[in-house]
Order: sequence, then structure tokens, then C-alpha cells
Amino acid sequence: MVDLKADLVLVNGRIYSFDEGNRVFEALAVKDGKIIFLGSSRDVESLIGDNTLTIDLKGKTVLPGFIDTHIHFIGVGLSLSILDLRDVKSIDEFKGLVKKRVESLEPGKWILGRGWDQDKFSEKRYPNRWDLDEVAPENPVFLRRVCGHIAVANSLALKIAGIDRYTPDPEGGKIDRDENGEPTGILRESAMKLVWSKIPQPSLDDYVKAVELACNEALSHGITSVHFVSAIPEEIEALQVARSLGKLKVRVCLYISAEYLDELLVLRLKRGFGDDFIKINGVKVLIDGSLGARTAALRSPYSDDPSSMGILTMPIERFRDIVSRAHDGGLQVAVHAIGDRAVELALKVFSEVLSKNPRADYRHRIEHASIMSPELIKLMSDLGVCASIQPRFIISDFWAVDRVGPDRAKWVYPFKSMIEAGVKIAGGSDCPVDPLDPLYQIYSAVSRGKYDGIELYKYTYDECLTPIEAALLFTKNAAYIGFEEKIKGSLEVGKYADMIVLSEDPFSIDESRIKDVKVLMTIVNGEIVYKSIIESL
Repeated sequence: MVDLKADLVLVNGRIYSFDEGNRVFEALAVKDGKIIFLGSSRDVESLIGDNTLTIDLKGKTVLPGFIDTHIHFIGVGLSLSILDLRDVKSIDEFKGLVKKRVESLEPGKWILGRGWDQDKFSEKRYPNRWDLDEVAPENPVFLRRVCGHIAVANSLALKIAGIDRYTPDPEGGKIDRDENGEPTGILRESAMKLVWSKIPQPSLDDYVKAVELACNEALSHGITSVHFVSAIPEEIEALQVARSLGKLKVRVCLYISAEYLDELLVLRLKRGFGDDFIKINGVKVLIDGSLGARTAALRSPYSDDPSSMGILTMPIERFRDIVSRAHDGGLQVAVHAIGDRAVELALKVFSEVLSKNPRADYRHRIEHASIMSPELIKLMSDLGVCASIQPRFIISDFWAVDRVGPDRAKWVYPFKSMIEAGVKIAGGSDCPVDPLDPLYQIYSAVSRGKYDGIELYKYTYDECLTPIEAALLFTKNAAYIGFEEKIKGSLEVGKYADMIVLSEDPFSIDESRIKDVKVLMTIVNGEIVYKSIIESL
């Protein structure tokens, strides 16, 4: 006889289903990793058996598990072992952290780090190789800006990479130089690869450990699925090994670096290859840089640097070839495009490719879509192109108005306008660029810096989302742009039991407090994989 009793039952809660009617329930039951019941606490009693784990929520809120649609997943784990420069306020503090790391290492060992932002420095300038040489003359140093699109290297690192005054700028990149033509240590976009290629790469064990660390971090923030962008073969192998060891507790959709497109096509690996824990969705291709680094490709010059309109990181012909072959091969294409010139190029190429091969339900994506315009939004809607956006950038890009000026500020992260135009947008963190915290992302989409003194708010207050709209970015919408709306993103009978329990209801408290809501429990496939040690049910 088939056992109809549930494995897990939640009662006495406020369970937001995010189904078609946005219904709210008291109770939920799970069997074999899937939801089998939503309704009242009284009606679920018949499903409770001797072996059923029953949790009294005591009025706590349940949401579908968060889905992060843009994350460098293993990079999150690896970043935990390098210098964290995110909150550094001066060049002297920056140098002090490097000096402290030098004291713990042997000469010749690499010092890696990430997170600095020259706009936070009291000196308001870029760090350079001479700053680093003062504190690390015998250790090669490579420190990436918070955006990941600029790095600073010391003289020893430049020497190892063979970079001197005669080294030409690589295609899609730039080596900054002083008035005498000497490299300053600042490397932009593809120029970073000249040094990066010389740094000893992590071992398989290192990657597997990074998977475990990234999973733990994600689950603590209620993230049950991720869209892992720019994945490389070594990282994919580590995911498989971690899974075989029982250490992969988060579902992963892969967007593989476009440099491996040929291999995907030769093997005929189309979207959907894999299963519901590790699957291939498509390829990720990068065509411009970042606003913070002034390498995002704009249609008119930067307001705080009229000499620059940013960088297109690859020739248009190559980009068109990648999109065309990936589309024809049945893969979803995710294009990093921050500046309006880059977004315009991406949409133009999508339009060309679709006119030649109008394959149905392709859901190609723009990653970030930071600087938009009414005509670009309309074109996105007309083409059916989705966007993965990062609401917390509104807060972390506190200098955005300076970069683009008041006239363009209205179209910086215009989420409400995109939704109203029919563009399907979903949320991601871009971690380790920004912290891994969907509730802070939701807060950012709702408040747009109102409570943080962010200048952009006064230009874009009408782009604020409601808390429900913002939460959908990380649940239902996120499932859609990953082609998974039938199995996740909402709590409905038959869907996977991926859900989270929160300390408060983010939809009934003051919006300024949404960022302070805590994840008490994370459930994946009906299994409790995270419980808060600070506050519990």
C-alpha cells in the first residue's frame, strides 16, 4: 500500500505561494521532495503520520526559495580566502591590509584580493604599483576592483606577466600608463588576463571546497537555486565532485563562458542538458565593462570623464558569431551589457539573429542592463529579451549620478519602467561583486537608496518597486528566465519543495526594515539544509 503520509508538514504559518492568485496559506505538506498540499492547518492534519516532521511556524512567514540569477558561484567560495577590500576608505588603509598579508607569507607567494573602490578612498584616486611596491616588494600582488573589471598589480606581478612600457594594449583592454609611458599597475578589462594567466590556479580540491563554502553562504541567505555565470570546465567538474560527496545543496543552472561554445556545440549540449540539480542553460558573453571602472560602453561620454565612452570588449563580428551559433545550437545567450551602447548592440544582434532563425521561446538575456532608455526598453519588450538585474547596485553605485549626469540618471536601473513595458526581469547579486543577500536586494529595489542618502533616488523614485514586485524578482521571475517556472519559483502542488522561513513578514513591516529580516530556515527538495543558530522556531 502506498504511504500517503507527508514527510514534512508546516503549520500555523503565513505561506506566500506566489501562485497565479498570489494566495496565502496556513499550512503546507511535502512528500518525496515535492509539495503535495497547501491549505489550512486543520486540513493538513490527515497527512501527518508517525514519521512526519511537523514544524509549528508560530505565525512566521514562508516564501519560495530565493533564486540568484547572476552569480559567480565558485568565485564566492574562493573569495572567502583572499583579501576583502570592500570597506577600505583610503590608500593608506589599503596598503596596510596588503602589508599585514605580506607578514604572513613567504617571499614570492601571490597576494590576491578584491573589493576596492577608488571613489571610497579619501584620496579619490586609483591605487598604483608604486603604492603596492612600498609594502610588498617581494610578493606579486593582484587586487581587483569591486566590479571585477579593473585590477591593480605591483611591479613584481607586472614583471612576471611581461608587462612594460612597450607592451601593447590587448584587444578589448587597456594598460594605464603615466606621463612617461610606464605602466601604473592599473589594468582594465582583458588586460587583466595578462597577469591572471600567470597566477597559480586552484586545484580541484580547492574548487570543491569553494563549492561547499558557496553553498553554505547561499543557504544562509535563503538561496536555493543559482544561475552560475561564466562557468569554466574546472568549475563544472568541481560541482559534479561536490555533488557526489553530498556537498552540493543548491540547485545550479550553468551559463558557461562563451569561450567554450565550440565544445558545447561539438558535443551537442543544448539547453536543459543535465537534471534539476545541475543543468546547462546557455552561454555567458561579455561585451562591455562596468560603470565603476568607466569601462561600460555608453552612447555619449561619461559626465565625470568626457574623454571616455567606455569599452566594447570584443569586435562586433565576433559577438554576432557567438550569439548566432549559440542560438542556432539551442542555447540561451546571456550577454553582459551595462552601458546603453552595449545594450543597444546586444539587442541589434539579437534582432538580426532572430530574423534569420525565429526559434520560439529562446528567452535570451541581458545581464545588468544598467543604463537604459525608453527605446531600448521597448525594443527589449518587442524582442522578448529578458534581463537579470542587480538591485543592490543602486546602493553600491552611490556615484552613479556623477558618472552619467542628471539627464541620464532617470534611466539608471529603471526596473518599474521595464516591468510596465512587459520586459521580464529577475534578480541576481553578481556576488562576489556585491554581497550575497536577496533580502537586501529586495530592500534596494523597494527603497532605491531613499534611506541611504543615495543621490539617484531623487531622479528615480518613481522606479521603486513594491515589496511583492521585488520579491518576485528572486522567485517567480527568476524561475521564468531560467526556463524553470513549471518546477520552482512559487509554492504550488507538484513543484519542488524549495522554500524559506523568515523572521518577519517583509510585506507587512516598514520598507526600511526589509533588509533586517533574517532567514531562519532554508529547505531544498523537502530537506532542511540550513537553520539559524541566532533565532529558531
